[in-house]
Amino acid sequence: MHLGALFIIGHVLTSASVRETARRFRLSPSTVSAAIRNAETELAMKLTERASGELVTLIASGGVLEGLEPITVAIGELCQFAGQIGAGGIDEAWAARIPVKIVAIERFLEVADQGSINRAARRLHLGQPQLSLQLANLEKFLGRRLFERQAQGSVLTEEGRRAYQIFMAISQAWNDLKSAADERYRHTARSLRIGSIIPTGSESWVARCLGLLVSEWNARRSNNAISLVSMTADDLREALKSGRIDVAILDSVFGLEDFRHRELLQTDMVVIAPPHSTETTVADLVAGHAICMPSPRTGLGHAAMAFSAERAPDRRLRSRDITAADSLPVIVDLVANHGYVSFLGRVSAMPIAGKVRIVDLDEHLPMSYHVAFNHRKAAADACAVIIAAAARITSEAVAKTDAVRESAA
Repeated sequence: MHLGALFIIGHVLTSASVRETARRFRLSPSTVSAAIRNAETELAMKLTERASGELVTLIASGGVLEGLEPITVAIGELCQFAGQIGAGGIDEAWAARIPVKIVAIERFLEVADQGSINRAARRLHLGQPQLSLQLANLEKFLGRRLFERQAQGSVLTEEGRRAYQIFMAISQAWNDLKSAADERYRHTARSLRIGSIIPTGSESWVARCLGLLVSEWNARRSNNAISLVSMTADDLREALKSGRIDVAILDSVFGLEDFRHRELLQTDMVVIAPPHSTETTVADLVAGHAICMPSPRTGLGHAAMAFSAERAPDRRLRSRDITAADSLPVIVDLVANHGYVSFLGRVSAMPIAGKVRIVDLDEHLPMSYHVAFNHRKAAADACAVIIAAAARITSEAVAKTDAVRESAA
């Protein structure tokens, strides 16, 4: 990181505005935005996001702003040291463009502590000419002589001692910020992030699979902590591609050809209807009720949309009463309480049989759920547990259904 970038970031977090910061420091907005992105990468955290076109600083940014305060103060002292003072105080435009990197500051401090460029170069595993050139560039930028080169080594000048105090304050403050970031990096590396399609409820096979995964994973005392998140199918694909999750449970692996994936379970599609509905055929249900189904971007939603269109080509109000929703709990509520019909995989419909009617299609329409995962061994291990859990849960559900049918007979 450059000192100028840290100065920019401090102002962005204070003003919550990229454009105001850019105008104040006479920079392009893209330069300010790049400084923020670099800081987020260095600190392993998100500092800002956009909401309704406005920049919003996140809660974590408060701690970063506090950690940057001694750096901002030291940069102000550096401006005075370099003679960059205007009528209203320090030259902020100059401060925002300071090209001195933190690593150059650390090397200056090492030379000062060792009292010798040669000794410092050996400790830093650098060539002596390279280190000498960096110090010369620093002196040239500040317009001050920082070292006296003597036979026995390099000794700080009076101005060098003042620079040492300024740079030491910057180094200590940055190391404090980075130590917290390093811990976040270690935690992220240890965490195994699992993403799933949104379950229909706590009794659903997805929720039960994830519950079994956490229980068995923690019982093994794995070094990788489990982190769970539920998303839409589109979001799961993007999260897996971007590395935000390691494992995805979803109803289609379309677009994930570059990832390892395995079939999780097979089922077939059914209609879920209002509990007090009387229609016995899918055609009558589709013709007589508004439809709410998973988004057509999902495997299930795409199949359901095509199936319902084929069964009722002349359905009344067709364009106005078909609703796509990526929240299965909302779909279940619309069916159970508001007279809608929808389509689900049988394995997802069975746990909610007490809330809705399950109606078989007039033809078998198979569908599969899959688990996709990245290269991490922990991800592959978690997938094995998830697949075993799904097999156990679905076999239990089938056995329970068969027992109910036998007792009814």
